[in-house]
Amino acid sequence: MSNILIIYSTVHGQTRKICDYMEEKLTAAGDTVTLAPLQDKPDLSGFDKVFIGASIRHGKHRPELYQFVADNKEVLDSKANGFFSVSLVARKPGKNTPDTNMYMQAFLKQSEWQPKVLEVFGGNLDYQYYGPMDRNIIRFIMWITKGPTDPNTKVEYTDWAKVDNYVAQIQSA
Repeated sequence: MSNILIIYSTVHGQTRKICDYMEEKLTAAGDTVTLAPLQDKPDLSGFDKVFIGASIRHGKHRPELYQFVADNKEVLDSKANGFFSVSLVARKPGKNTPDTNMYMQAFLKQSEWQPKVLEVFGGNLDYQYYGPMDRNIIRFIMWITKGPTDPNTKVEYTDWAKVDNYVAQIQSA
């Protein structure tokens, strides 16, 4: 059994929800799991495996993510590790794998750290939850990408079977 740290960077909570689900599955299998928000800058030293999940905010991962992985690259590289990205773009076929998702590809180009286990998950769309500025920006992006624009839309695009597969990859890492 492993001692696993899962770090998350979330804006509207879907990345945290995915991490909570992973924690539940991994602990049920006998692993010890600690969840930590990225802003807490957790110490990685006491863990066998470190996985990081981050959401997209206005087309980008947060700058703090890049700083954290740069500051901890050596430790990350010394452990079983992985990264997953959560975005609404990942809802679309052809943009829902690490190789085809533009946000994952941008992360890999901009980051010094090259994670060993990669995945992308669709996020959650809930217009009523967002503030006015985010609601309008996201509706515009969804209009451009031919997604739902009705202001009452509430859809979870996370493929939980895909999350289960990622959990299995964490266990075998």
